Amino acid sequence: MLAARNLSPKKYMGQNFLVDPSTAEMIVRRAGVSSDRAAVEVGAGLGALTVPLARCVKTLYAVEKDRDLIQVLGDVLSENGIDNAVLLNRSIFDIPIQDMAKAENSKLILIGNLPYNISSQVVMWAIENRAWIDKGVFMFQKEVADRIAAAPGGREYGRLSVMVQYCARVRKIARINANQFYPKPKVDSEVVEISFEDPVLRPAADETLFAAVVKAAFGQRRKTLKNSMAGASLGLGSRVSACLWEETAINPGRRAETLTVAEFVDLADSLKACLNRFQ
Repeated sequence: MLAARNLSPKKYMGQNFLVDPSTAEMIVRRAGVSSDRAAVEVGAGLGALTVPLARCVKTLYAVEKDRDLIQVLGDVLSENGIDNAVLLNRSIFDIPIQDMAKAENSKLILIGNLPYNISSQVVMWAIENRAWIDKGVFMFQKEVADRIAAAPGGREYGRLSVMVQYCARVRKIARINANQFYPKPKVDSEVVEISFEDPVLRPAADETLFAAVVKAAFGQRRKTLKNSMAGASLGLGSRVSACLWEETAINPGRRAETLTVAEFVDLADSLKACLNRFQ
């Protein structure tokens, strides 16, 4: 399809196309979509996932930023008799997700083969918009999948791990060999389900502050919590800092990678109390 239109994969957009139809069908099957629901595909590309996905949902919003590919995608859908797909030639970050969910009268399911260079940003965007999203089923390079599912204490555990596990259940559902893509990437991929269906077990008093604390703590992860947070953009003065380490039961000499999600909630809530005290 690319050669017929004198096109080639755009490296700067992180384009690696899934080429095996049976793999695409397996991913859609394991994604657990249903005919009474609407889905949003992130980066529809040449339609490898788009066609089997559209056949399993009520409405599919196929989002593709590349203008060249959106034309190819339209042809592919037409050739396959797909009439329930809405093509959106824009970035996933620019779609009106709230309006789409309201129009469908239900939360949406996100699915997609995410380019490495924006995979973390897409996940964070999904977290921010989880009021309108049931779950995301994403194909990541294995490194990113490992970071999302990582437990405290290891190198993979970081900001992305904490932010996802704070508000979602994480489940790896498939491993995809690098040979299944064109051009072939250097590493294998994994399909991960990030489900927002269950409520947060321990909600933070201020989720914006919680996110800022997690970012600050991992900003200089080799430093202790006390030092990494003092050097961040949290604006901790001496009084607030002293209050924080008195208020919380967490040892300021620990490093960010040793804290559980619940401990990060405790840390953010303690900081919130101290900031309120000295306002």
